[in-house]
Amino acid sequence: MLFTSLQFIVFIAVLTAVYHLFVPQNEKWGLLLIASLAFYFFADPRYLIFIGVTAFTAYVFAILTEDYNSKRKAYLKANKESFDSESKKKYKATTARVSKLFLALALIINLGILAATKYTNFVIDTINTWRTEPLSFVNIIIPMGISFYTFQTVSYSIDISRGTVKAQRNFWKFLLFTSFFPQLVQGPISRYGDLSETLYNPKPLELRNFSLGLIRILWGYFKKLVIADRLVIGLKTLVETPDEYKGAYVFVVMMLYAAQLYCDFTGGIDITIGIAQTLGVTVKENFDLPYFSKNIKEYWNRWHMTMGTWFTDYIFYPLSVSPTMLKLSKWSRQHLGNAIGKRVTVYISCFCVWLATGIWHGAAWHFVVWGLMNFVVIMASQELEPLYAKFHNKFGFKGKKWYSAFEILRTFLLMSSLKLFDCYRDVGLTFKMFGSMFYTFNIGKLFNGSLLELGLNKGDYWVASIALVIVFLVSLYKKLKGREAREMLFEKLPLFVLCAVCLLLATVVFGAYGTGFDASQFIYNQF
Repeated sequence: MLFTSLQFIVFIAVLTAVYHLFVPQNEKWGLLLIASLAFYFFADPRYLIFIGVTAFTAYVFAILTEDYNSKRKAYLKANKESFDSESKKKYKATTARVSKLFLALALIINLGILAATKYTNFVIDTINTWRTEPLSFVNIIIPMGISFYTFQTVSYSIDISRGTVKAQRNFWKFLLFTSFFPQLVQGPISRYGDLSETLYNPKPLELRNFSLGLIRILWGYFKKLVIADRLVIGLKTLVETPDEYKGAYVFVVMMLYAAQLYCDFTGGIDITIGIAQTLGVTVKENFDLPYFSKNIKEYWNRWHMTMGTWFTDYIFYPLSVSPTMLKLSKWSRQHLGNAIGKRVTVYISCFCVWLATGIWHGAAWHFVVWGLMNFVVIMASQELEPLYAKFHNKFGFKGKKWYSAFEILRTFLLMSSLKLFDCYRDVGLTFKMFGSMFYTFNIGKLFNGSLLELGLNKGDYWVASIALVIVFLVSLYKKLKGREAREMLFEKLPLFVLCAVCLLLATVVFGAYGTGFDASQFIYNQF
């Protein structure tokens, strides 16, 4: 049941009506759980087994960890007079191992399920490149959204171990946190401490909140159906016949994919956050105008933000301050000098983060290389910062509007270049096609009518272009005013209603969808 299917729209309409009209405030979470499990059941009943095991494992070990840590603290408090500093330290170290064992078991089971389902055939395929007699692939299902809900439960388990959140004692409530259906398709990756605040005690129905959520849903469908699903037609033609479309066409691929991916992904997130808002649930934002970023580091602070902060909080920081890394840092400073030594652990931690990021996106080498290329560019930019500073001090470009525009364009083109790995999905072919832009560009190809042979006619280009201008203007408004356009519109209610109706009509009239209103799935649905 895809977000863009007629069945889903009916599902949401019925759920919202029942939710607000017939269910008491303190029982709404129960209906959300039933709806979430039904959503997952209709996708594939077998998926319920996987998500159920993941939720139950995290739930049980969280309670064991919290209860054990409480007993440790109570014992220390009751017997504080019998402990000296050394014995107290020894007791803490000894008992901490048990707490860490609970955490390790939870992570091994849940990450193991993710690894087994998503990466088994990738490992087999990689091994087969070195064997004369290839191993057989495993016929295994990959549950929808497994990367998202696994990361949510992993963060929950770690937060319980750290003592930053309290364990949820009601299994059904925890299962709702794990399976909350709007974010199962493509995120965001929610933290228990954030989502649980309104998931179990949603905000009462209120006109402003409901209206803002509704128009955000319409905005998401507009971006997805009018732009993303229209551009994907031409994009497929270009990437599926690379021998015919080289040089200047690769630049077209970059531009089309940048627009298509952004509208697909942010459109899905808009629908997710909008649905949650109409239900009185607050879900974290996942994008903050990434195409206005002036460097790649800023870009990743604005694009898929919940994923970036997840990797930072649960991989980068724990790894950088681990005993092994601290020892390595000390050794590096002593033997390689302070200038190089202080960078070693940072580089290793960043390398691990970007390797994990690439693997998380997909079980394929082009994702791995894409992740590592991001690492290389970020590290190179960081090392060149002193030169940038000298350049800016000498010429005084920094802060000038035209130079800011140049930085934004530079970052956009750089990130669009890296996205070619996701377009062509073959490492060697990606480098080949990227290189062809420089030795066989021939810009004249773009004006000989060949762009009308990609499955898109002039009307499609006009519709997509006008829609993209609207998206740009809405984004620019937020950039300049620091608030969303929908909030401004709501202050002028007649205009708000007019815009909502126009969005609906534009999506229905110009949306690129097939029979039964069943458009192509969201890109991040594969995760």
